[in-house]
Amino acid sequence: MLKSINIRAALVSIGLLVLLLSIWEATNQAPDADKPLTEYEMLMGGADQEARVPPPSAVIGLAAEELSNPFYDKGPNDKGIGIQLGYSIYRVLTGYFLAALIAIPVGFLIGMSPLFYKALNPYIQVLRPTSPLAWMPLALFIIKDSELSSIFVIFICSIWPMLINTAFGVANVRPDWLNVARTHELSPLRTAFTVILPAAAPTILTGMRISIGIAWLVIVAAEMLVGGTGIGYYVWNEWNNLDLTSVIFSILMIGLIGMLLDMALSAATRLVQYEE
Repeated sequence: MLKSINIRAALVSIGLLVLLLSIWEATNQAPDADKPLTEYEMLMGGADQEARVPPPSAVIGLAAEELSNPFYDKGPNDKGIGIQLGYSIYRVLTGYFLAALIAIPVGFLIGMSPLFYKALNPYIQVLRPTSPLAWMPLALFIIKDSELSSIFVIFICSIWPMLINTAFGVANVRPDWLNVARTHELSPLRTAFTVILPAAAPTILTGMRISIGIAWLVIVAAEMLVGGTGIGYYVWNEWNNLDLTSVIFSILMIGLIGMLLDMALSAATRLVQYEE
């Protein structure tokens, strides 16, 4: 039954994709050459077709060209899509794992100690809603390095979902399991690793999954601000070149990498799930 539903869902998904691409392609046909130019078209320096969104055929052609040699390097403003994505993924994973090193232990502390929860909660509630990009000017002023500043912004945006979910998972471990640990006279450290961590792991991984999605969103905007390298800079540079085909291609690559990162964390979450 499940296999049948998956097959039908795949067919419907493919059908919708073909339909949308067909409509997109049909609406981007060249206008009548004899049609007089409007005032806007004259200001833009050409016919209306110059201002149209590129059709799928153009995007697919560019994708085939870019992906055939994704790691070429012809200078600061001309690097392959693979290199640009590599810079972005490196920054995201660096900031993300640095955040995990702090968020998970602090989340354990908050979840296990009502005292620390009440002491740290005001700081969390003040800092959590702040946009990560609001930290960028301060980071650039203090760190004076665009790449490290981008990593810092990823660190800031990644830490809160992991910290909050870890604290929630730890605080909601079943009391019966903790009572069994006390009955066996387990030390607090052993209780944390053998009872609390396995019980809270699905919630912790859910927080990590949320964080990686936010981090991937933020790095694109951060790289647009600081420039240099990365997929965000690639998008902004192609827009400045008025190359909408490359912009659409990069959007698709951003979505694809984001999906793969989410799938990796989703698979890890399934590995630690348990049935009571």
